[in-house]
Amino acid sequence: MTYVDGFVAAVPDQNREIYKKHSQNAAAVFKEHGALKLVECWGDDVPEGKITSFPMAVKCQPDETVVFSWISWPSKEARNRGMKLAMDDPRLHPDTNPMPFDGMRMIYGGFEVFVDE
Repeated sequence: MTYVDGFVAAVPDQNREIYKKHSQNAAAVFKEHGALKLVECWGDDVPEGKITSFPMAVKCQPDETVVFSWISWPSKEARNRGMKLAMDDPRLHPDTNPMPFDGMRMIYGGFEVFVDE
């Protein structure tokens, strides 16, 4: 069964193009290590909530935009192997490819796909 890693982050508006390039480079690495697809979405209609919301979850600042992304894998086993290989890949190390956002405010998790229509 397909497996998905999901991510939500706050990216400084001025870093949009840098983030796009960073994501394109990361996509190549993840796909090389078994991912089926990487999708990045720049927030366009992401309301602030009263109790919880995407902006609140990542402590989005006025000069930032919420980004929602996911990586699709053929299975959880493929994800576990591929994610380890990708995280060990020097092309993704922060010293050679720094994240253009505050990674401490990113939320993420792995999800088993159980409906795919």
